[in-house]
Amino acid sequence: MSAVISTADSDRLQPSSAEDAEPAVVSLRGAVAAVGGRPVLRGVDLTVRPGEVVALLGANGSGKSTTVKSVIGSVPLEQGRLELFGRPLRKFRAWHRIGYVPQRTTAAGGVPATVREVVSTGRLPQHGLLPFRRKDRAAVDRALTAVGMQDRAGDGVANLSGGQHQRVLIARALVGVPDLLIMDEPMAGVDVDSQQVLADILRTEVERGCAVLLVLHELGPLEPLIDRAVVLRDGCVAHDGPPPRGVGQHALPGHDHVHPHADDHHHRTTQGLLA
Repeated sequence: MSAVISTADSDRLQPSSAEDAEPAVVSLRGAVAAVGGRPVLRGVDLTVRPGEVVALLGANGSGKSTTVKSVIGSVPLEQGRLELFGRPLRKFRAWHRIGYVPQRTTAAGGVPATVREVVSTGRLPQHGLLPFRRKDRAAVDRALTAVGMQDRAGDGVANLSGGQHQRVLIARALVGVPDLLIMDEPMAGVDVDSQQVLADILRTEVERGCAVLLVLHELGPLEPLIDRAVVLRDGCVAHDGPPPRGVGQHALPGHDHVHPHADDHHHRTTQGLLA
């Protein structure tokens, strides 16, 4: 896909087409945000259009994770504007349309739970506290099958490997059949088999028209699926356009060879997907 111009006025000047007639899945403009009192985002613009796969790339501490957490409403914006599916964040209620896979977390957060129980929580935005229906159970079965964990459905998540934990989190995000799938470092610390499962899942989701926003250190096996790359440097957009082909994280602007995210500190939760 062609690169997206990062101003609202330029967006309006794009030639009309069926795709352009649809509102952007994510429209983030002039985003300024701080974590723990430390400025992280300094005027970030980000657009994700229906069916588009966008990779957020950048060095440690560049603001990648904070950007996606701003998109799901868990890091509040101090300045700027966010629209989801054409609606301002304050008016957006259709959180079931977004599937989110967080970075570096266990599937149940230390709470004893089975694989099926964890994946089932992904249906809560659709039916709240009402009893599970037949279609909810069927959706859980489909999600577990998609990630190759159906045979572990009754097992406790505490007994899973890191790659299996990641598969459970992906299944939880898929179970609501989202229109936007957000993944924060989905390849980090997982085995080759799990990486291939992820690549196959993303291919399937893209084929059905789901938009995808990925936080990555490097494109790796997901490179063929990426339409556009947004490279962050010091909380600003350094590049928005075609993915940098054939280069790893060490070639990205400002790479400092320290891989854990510096912007993943604790922060207060406000309205949004995790509220």
